Amino acid sequence: MSSNSPHHRALIYPQFGQPRDVLQLGDQPTVFDPQRLAVRMQMAPINPSDLIPITGAYSHLIKTPMVAGYEGVGIVKAAPASHQHLIGRRVLPLRGEGTWQDIVQCDPDIAVSVPDGIRDDLAARSYINPLTALQLLRMWPVAGQRIILTGAGSFIAAILAQWALQDGAREVIAVYRAPSRRKGLEALGVRAVHESDLDEIRRLSAGATIAFDAVGGTLGASVMNAMPAGGEFVGYGLLSAQPVFPTAQTRANMRRFHLRDVLKDLTPSAWQEAFVPLWPRLLDADLPAAAVFPVSQWREALDEFERSGRPAKPVLSFA
Repeated sequence: MSSNSPHHRALIYPQFGQPRDVLQLGDQPTVFDPQRLAVRMQMAPINPSDLIPITGAYSHLIKTPMVAGYEGVGIVKAAPASHQHLIGRRVLPLRGEGTWQDIVQCDPDIAVSVPDGIRDDLAARSYINPLTALQLLRMWPVAGQRIILTGAGSFIAAILAQWALQDGAREVIAVYRAPSRRKGLEALGVRAVHESDLDEIRRLSAGATIAFDAVGGTLGASVMNAMPAGGEFVGYGLLSAQPVFPTAQTRANMRRFHLRDVLKDLTPSAWQEAFVPLWPRLLDADLPAAAVFPVSQWREALDEFERSGRPAKPVLSFA
């Protein structure tokens, strides 16, 4: 399908619900805005942050129908006169339309050019998780600290673990769920603990100064309430769908992190600069492989995403 076609494929949710039940792959009118980039998508990953909005969790912020997806990589096919130099280049078409479609249009000042040495499957995954990890480590420096990561089987935890050690963390404790994750985590140089061993988690948390919690619920509370006074408990995800609330027992400082809050007020130049340190760190990271599915097989991609202990990150292909 060419970028001149009057229609293109898109994964749309016309109402909120479970992704498998409400997502629809269909034709979307292609109406080009001459002031925006037209990007022919190549790949887009499946993240929890892509699926949670489909359920209606943020219905106060978004309205249906919507095209799903928040990140990915594509090739610029059309651009306004001021950005003709981008035609033919790979970019991340971010902070615009949903990325789970053949053609994405975006603000040319916000599109991020991808360096030549970055593979498509890595570029497609370079925004939400890597940029979150980079910002977490910038806001809560880990040099000399013992840190705890929950949800350690996730893509972002693998990045956080490696980059925290590179930044001088004294020890990284990774709390995981799927037994198949243990060996890979230990290969990264971290101390792996199963999430069912709450006594050990509490013991280790008592000597931790920073926690990056992606789970919430009972696990997050167990970590937070065992941490010492002055510790920093940073909640950046809710994989359990259960929040963590401070209690009379809580001595650590409880923080909330949302990437959108950090980025929302950035100028275009500051937005572009945020990605500069990201690319070399991604190239050096030991990251999970991509499991690539044609967009027509989006149900199979969801099956893979939901499989506990999966070795690869599901990525949709629009080629």
